Amino acid sequence: MKLIVRTGLVAATALGAVATAVVPASAAVVTDDPRPVAGAHAVVPNPKTIKAAGYNQARSTLAKAGSQTAAKSHPVHGKTDVPVSYGTSLLAAARDEFRQTDKKLPPKDKKSDMSIDHYNAVHSAAKTMGIDTW
Repeated sequence: MKLIVRTGLVAATALGAVATAVVPASAAVVTDDPRPVAGAHAVVPNPKTIKAAGYNQARSTLAKAGSQTAAKSHPVHGKTDVPVSYGTSLLAAARDEFRQTDKKLPPKDKKSDMSIDHYNAVHSAAKTMGIDTW
């Protein structure tokens, strides 16, 4: 009887040791790097700050495309960098404004629920600031 209990304890201990060794090894395989997916672009995290000149240029691009929000916003001066939230807010406001303006356009003339010109302006402004998600 003691032999059976002892064998069971040894087997349980060995199984626990193997499970402990396997978990960290398998956890090491998981990474936070974006993985490419067919048909999609890799999402790169937004920077923490953006250059004031890039923000001002993006603001100008959006204002020229017809964004009243961008036209009313103030250019950044006296600073070299600004928080990325300045840029993401500007892009989101222009995107929403353009979608509202372009909602009656036929679907063939739209991309992401806005005119192709507005879509290109928003994405050009985002690229200027180095922002991928807004």
